[in-house]
Amino acid sequence: MRTILLMFDSLNRRMLEPYGCDWAVTPNFTRLAQKSVALDTCYAGSLPCMPARRELHTGRYNFLHRSWGPLEPFDDSLPELLQKTGVYTHLISDHQHYWEDGGATYHHRYNTWEIVRGQEGDCWKAHVRDPEVPPHFGRMWRQDIVNRSYVSCEDDFPQAKVFRLGLEFLEKNKNDDNWFLHLETFDPHEPFIAPQKYRNMYPHAYGGPPFNWPEYGRVTEPKDAVEHCRYEYAALLSMCDAYLGRVLDYMDMHGMWENTSLVVCTDHGFLLGEHDSWAKCVHPLYNEIVHIPLFIWDPRVQRAGARRSALVQTIDLPPTIMDFHGLSPTGDMRGKSLLPVLKSDKPVREFALFGLHGGHVNITDGKYVYMRDYTESNEPLYNYTLMPTHMRSMFSVEEMRTMERHPGFSFTKGCPLMKVTSVMDSDSDIVMKEKTGNLLFDLISDPEQKKPLEDPENEARMVRELKRLLDESDAPHEQYERLGLQS
Repeated sequence: MRTILLMFDSLNRRMLEPYGCDWAVTPNFTRLAQKSVALDTCYAGSLPCMPARRELHTGRYNFLHRSWGPLEPFDDSLPELLQKTGVYTHLISDHQHYWEDGGATYHHRYNTWEIVRGQEGDCWKAHVRDPEVPPHFGRMWRQDIVNRSYVSCEDDFPQAKVFRLGLEFLEKNKNDDNWFLHLETFDPHEPFIAPQKYRNMYPHAYGGPPFNWPEYGRVTEPKDAVEHCRYEYAALLSMCDAYLGRVLDYMDMHGMWENTSLVVCTDHGFLLGEHDSWAKCVHPLYNEIVHIPLFIWDPRVQRAGARRSALVQTIDLPPTIMDFHGLSPTGDMRGKSLLPVLKSDKPVREFALFGLHGGHVNITDGKYVYMRDYTESNEPLYNYTLMPTHMRSMFSVEEMRTMERHPGFSFTKGCPLMKVTSVMDSDSDIVMKEKTGNLLFDLISDPEQKKPLEDPENEARMVRELKRLLDESDAPHEQYERLGLQS
């Protein structure tokens, strides 16, 4: 078996044609849905970027025990497990967080890996003299403007380079068996910058300043700026669609559908003004963020053009990919192989957890979502780790002075841990800033989540299941305390 895992960052389910969007141009995602199984009830688990990728390696929730961070020494890693059984693993990515302090242990789990530089604020090209940066732009714009000055045509875009390298891998290895290609582009993550030909797909009148990189938080921009930013996202999404098409073309041309599994996924979505908010993480994790697209082709099952309604999650992908290659999940994986779902829509779970370290802890059964808010103090809260790094920095000396020894959890393989007080106002990690109280939504009657329910019986049911999943995940006792729950 050969497997291609194709991952986009911040891919909005609601803006894809096969999930019902009638204005964004994504014909190759429609084509993908016709060639694979489209899963209609897929949820993210841990947010944002690297917590989601830790789940993609380990098949286990990240957000209950620590914030953004690297793989830990005790973690099971999907590509490393595949390697040990003779499957060749290769990573191609322009996702710059892999090369920062908080992600630096992921890419070494593959046999080989290739970096494409230049996305977002990637510390890439060196200009001592400051470029001209408009005053209303965010803190990472300086480096991004420098990086973008080295992009003169579409072929120079990091996404284009990623897919060029991906097709190079396929051409070199198309006649070989037992490999796993993890092909990942940072797009359509912000900033929403695409070649002009894709922007031309969305003609509209806008006379304001450049706006393709919204600040995380509440919408403060005028209506025409919000609409313009959505079109800028759509243009970058259409670029992603075009490059997806190149992979599908290659698979068609070389008959790869008979012996190659394909998974197309994302880590999370992105608010583009919905709920009067931008982005993710700093507000409740509404469905626009956590209800994500997922497409899977399994040549053993041969289900093309099928739809599946069973509830699935990111943590289910490692066991599924291991299943492709004849392997069973490890004992520490909480995810399930999706083979029963792909075959006949047989459920593998009734409920799913999702959240951000230090934010709401949420549960869904696919029909209802319950968002459990934290107490006023949001304490106690700790990071449990052997790798004390934030996104772009090590834990501070002040943080490390709070460190205590912890005996470890069921999944740490006997390793004791550092227990470090979480600093929720740290600029090193993205943290939730918005308290709302507990929220319960009926996703069938209120898919836009605008009308919180008052339903004590249903809420009590969701609380029971939330506590059960916390127990199963070996959540630290203070998670119950900060959520106002009895462990």
